[in-house]
Amino acid sequence: MAGEREEQPAYSEIQAATLDEQSRRRKAAKILAVIRHALGRDDLSGLKALDVGCSAGFIADELALAGADTVGVDIDEPGLAKARERFGDHVEFRLADGQDMPIDTERMDVIVLNHVYEHVVDPESLVAEVRRVLKPGGVLYLGLGNRLGIMEPHYRLPFLSWLPQSAADRYMRATGKGTEYYETFRTRPGLRKLFAGFDVWDYTLPVLADAKSFAGEDVVPDWVRRVPEPVLAAALPLVPTYIWVAYKQPARPLGSTLRVPPRHL
Repeated sequence: MAGEREEQPAYSEIQAATLDEQSRRRKAAKILAVIRHALGRDDLSGLKALDVGCSAGFIADELALAGADTVGVDIDEPGLAKARERFGDHVEFRLADGQDMPIDTERMDVIVLNHVYEHVVDPESLVAEVRRVLKPGGVLYLGLGNRLGIMEPHYRLPFLSWLPQSAADRYMRATGKGTEYYETFRTRPGLRKLFAGFDVWDYTLPVLADAKSFAGEDVVPDWVRRVPEPVLAAALPLVPTYIWVAYKQPARPLGSTLRVPPRHL
């Protein structure tokens, strides 16, 4: 249960992938492509942006380079130390829990919540706090891991996230990956329930169908781009990551017309 879990205050020392600058900047390019389409603008100048779970700060740095006045928050002290050393002259980094952020209400125009919910003690509190600091009319980018994704992304073990906790822990030990499985993923319906307080648009299919436009060519194989939209849609329950954009109030993406448009959830 959520109350039995503890925080991970040095996550970058557990998962070295958070320190891989090349891969993190590729992720940032995808995130920014979606945000730009949602906003209907390329330049983020004049906007305030927040990266929740920023760790070593590469995505926050890219938000700042795109023009946004950027803040990054995390409880990952080693990661934040690296972020401040590299990017502290133009990004503000705060040691803070995403479930209780020292940020004024309705302060942020853009918030990035990328692969964070499965790591926190109380995802509902995290989502409520993100909603609190997002401005009306602001854009929340959501990169959401799916419990029914075949390959678990952190430990590369097939079907790990499908298992009950005790079985997942045994699987971790049997494969030498660790003593317990910490992450708690949700299915697509569970995620929609978690973000029920938002107006949500699903960009997963647009990114799969037009990876080039969304800087996703490194993770979307060529054959996927040729799959008809109805077939991709039928496979959505098993897609490893959902890409959503959310608003506090009813809204719609402002970008140009796409061959496969985002879906209103």
